[in-house]
Amino acid sequence: MTPRIGAARAAEVAALIAAAAAAEIWPRFRNLAAGEVRTKTGPHDVVTAADEAAERAIGTALARMFPGVPVVGEEAAAADPALLARVGAAETVFVCDPVDGTANFAAGMPLFGSMLALIRHGEPVAAWIHDPVLKDTAIALRGEGAWVEGADGSRHDLRVADPVPVARMVGAISHRYLPPELAARVRPRLGALGAGWELRCAAHEWRLGASGRLHALFYWRLYPWDHAPGVLLHAEAGGYARRLDGQPYHAGVHAGGLLAAPDRAGWEALREALFGEGGGQG
Repeated sequence: MTPRIGAARAAEVAALIAAAAAAEIWPRFRNLAAGEVRTKTGPHDVVTAADEAAERAIGTALARMFPGVPVVGEEAAAADPALLARVGAAETVFVCDPVDGTANFAAGMPLFGSMLALIRHGEPVAAWIHDPVLKDTAIALRGEGAWVEGADGSRHDLRVADPVPVARMVGAISHRYLPPELAARVRPRLGALGAGWELRCAAHEWRLGASGRLHALFYWRLYPWDHAPGVLLHAEAGGYARRLDGQPYHAGVHAGGLLAAPDRAGWEALREALFGEGGGQG
């Protein structure tokens, strides 16, 4: 089944994400019991009761709204890794990160978001990034633009920043998961940018990129629930994102680097500045 989603339907999906966040995420913020936080793959990879409860709530609501369309959540995929392998090949699938920036959430830092994308044959066609703190949602539909809808019904369109030279770019560059040899090459080059930081929250980094407040974004690890929503949001806001080999984003590719800039020329200059000859492929 391939659902068609227009602006009105997209607003309904945004409302269900907001409802799940209000019921399952916000009441637990700075209110987690000791047993409601645990580690997954390592000490810096945590999951909370809010992640799990919100993922269940969003999945249940989507199943009612779009019967027959599978939903793959980050926490479900952590329990069953085979789910991740099915995302790229699925005709249509929702992917969900109920609390992106869980480390921030667990630490009591109000910088986290809920991410959702509808993927068709590996390509995102609809995207939502909800801010449970400010209670607004960034939405994108392929070919129809990107915008933010507020809880009060207000709406404003999103647009990436104007192109600038690399030396004036402000970037969110995530280099934590780079292979050691590539990390040794890239980290000394980060000073080529005008400024840079990592928010530990792809949801807000992609929103900042799509709203013109960041020029550059880079990620090595490419789980679809972390990046499919942001890639579409950024593209519909006028931006240019490609894997380091120059190929478009595909939800079936989970590593190898993804770089975003306001336009293609800026992307090429940024790749050269950060990775040099070979663009990080050699």
